[in-house]
Amino acid sequence: MLKARDIMTKEVTTASLDMPVGQAAKLLVERHFNGLPVVDAENRLVGIICQSDLIVQQKKIPLPSFFILLDGMIPISSERKISEEIEKMSALTVAQAMTVNPRVIDQETTLEEIATIMVKENVHTLPVVEEGKLVGIVGNEDVLRTIMPAMTGI
Repeated sequence: MLKARDIMTKEVTTASLDMPVGQAAKLLVERHFNGLPVVDAENRLVGIICQSDLIVQQKKIPLPSFFILLDGMIPISSERKISEEIEKMSALTVAQAMTVNPRVIDQETTLEEIATIMVKENVHTLPVVEEGKLVGIVGNEDVLRTIMPAMTGI
């Protein structure tokens, strides 16, 4: 049974916390990556920056929704959530735009488990972590490349 260690990319392109979002976007587009793991100086995974994290910068600023009850306005969404969205939309560095605590796997995660996680949780890039340190990455292409011979009869 194939596991993450068999299909993962071991030489991982990463982003740093202080990398400008423009540089991260360029890497994602030029290298056809969906996501870049974000690591600290000790190669510990601290987040992931995905295409969707950068696309969010182009959406409309969320306006708070209210309803009126007894002549009082009650917010439907929290101020904290709106502030977080605005911060992400105006991010200049990877640290401001990234997703913290991304879904991770270890080297022993099976191909079936990887595919299930990707489909159920709608993630396209899974960092492979051992003892908090990044050791590889599995993306949709890695899974497709692995199952393609069985699908095409090659």
